[in-house]
Amino acid sequence: MGLIGKTTPEKIWNFLKSKGLSSCGAAGLMGNLYAESGLNPQNLQNSYEKKLGHADASYTAAVDNGSYGNFARDGAGYGLAQWTYHTRKAALLEYAKAAGKSIGDLETQLGFLMKELTEGYKATLSVLKSAQTVIAASNAVLTQFERPADQSDTVKTKRAGYGQKYYDQYAAGAVSNKKNGGTSNMNVSEVRKKFAARAAAYVGVKEGTAAHHAIIDAYNNHKPLAQGYKVTYRDAWCATFGSKIAIEAGYTDIIPTECSCDRQIKLWQQMGRWCENDAKVPEPGDYIYYDWDDNGAGDCTGSSDHVGVVESCNGNTITVIEGNKSNAVGRRTLEVNGRYIRGYGVPDFSKKATSEPAKPAAPAQPAQGTTGEQVYTVQRGDTLSGIAAKYGTTYQKLASYNGIANPNVISVGQKIKIPGSGVRTYTVKSGDSLWAIAAKQLGDGSRYNEIKTMNGLTSNTIYAGQTLKLPA
Repeated sequence: MGLIGKTTPEKIWNFLKSKGLSSCGAAGLMGNLYAESGLNPQNLQNSYEKKLGHADASYTAAVDNGSYGNFARDGAGYGLAQWTYHTRKAALLEYAKAAGKSIGDLETQLGFLMKELTEGYKATLSVLKSAQTVIAASNAVLTQFERPADQSDTVKTKRAGYGQKYYDQYAAGAVSNKKNGGTSNMNVSEVRKKFAARAAAYVGVKEGTAAHHAIIDAYNNHKPLAQGYKVTYRDAWCATFGSKIAIEAGYTDIIPTECSCDRQIKLWQQMGRWCENDAKVPEPGDYIYYDWDDNGAGDCTGSSDHVGVVESCNGNTITVIEGNKSNAVGRRTLEVNGRYIRGYGVPDFSKKATSEPAKPAAPAQPAQGTTGEQVYTVQRGDTLSGIAAKYGTTYQKLASYNGIANPNVISVGQKIKIPGSGVRTYTVKSGDSLWAIAAKQLGDGSRYNEIKTMNGLTSNTIYAGQTLKLPA
């Protein structure tokens, strides 16, 4: 059918996408192929060139014309995937002959690659079609399909890094053209997800490994060095990891770099990007801070002990990528407004998004008067502080208003009266956004998630004429 594209990488990308691979799956596979062969379909394993007396082109020609007959059993890696085992090389040769093509033909090797995945590596193919992160796809190819002798964390990180470059070039870069002075071709949601995926690519990196040392080195090499302190390989490194991701993305203008959680929080506050509300519903790319001494009552304002990057928030469940979690990069899941949440650093990702044209600012509209008393029925998993956050009040006020002696004890089905004096409403106008409404009505755009929580919104999409409740 012919490959589509001007360059070899572009042709491979388009071919893999046409076969149903997700963008992350295609990128993860391409990163591994690049590590194996540099995406050269005629690549002969370098260590065998002298032994066999051939370079890439002469080896390919000799196999094609039949003058070299030991292709299947010579033990040399060959082609995009560096096929080595004799049954796989024999099958590749048979496939090429049946197609009437050269053993080194790019389209032929891609067809054989898909044949192998479809017939003998179904589990790997399933991952490649559904992968939502490059690292997940890359690791599946590395450990299930390529299976080199070295499958260390260092190799996993390196191959995922190759794949991320292809993702950045073909998946993210194809969204639209750059506009409005931003630095990417993505909308805010895409920028957030891509940033979170950078953090996720390091999951599994263990303290003391070369990959861990590379994280610390990248932080130390960034100037100016926060507090003038050079982090050692033995230091706690959660904030260092979060800073490294910002450095890697080139986002240090919207994310402060620090090796101390508390000092990083102060920098967020100076930038006007700190969210004190523990009940915030976070989005990918937000920085979440913890205080292990939090007693679970009210808003935690203690010293911070740990930090991570939010990967996702589905329903009431937050998934976070954290450095130095049990001495490695790992995932944590917790509930929205859960115990130990200290607060959030909220990067202004809108400065990195360019695909959505800027809308003219709408004139501020006054919020409407307060509504009357409402009644909320307690659901499983609710806390009084969480309910209070939904209605823009405090758990102390709700406890007092409802005569609740112990704010930490409420039951499913219990009716909680919400005083009307704490709730204002706002009618959405054309051109409004949640951030703009929060900035105009609450004095802080980063409080837009409070509006989402109060109104039960699952996305940032709003429409003209919609009535929104506003927190105090």
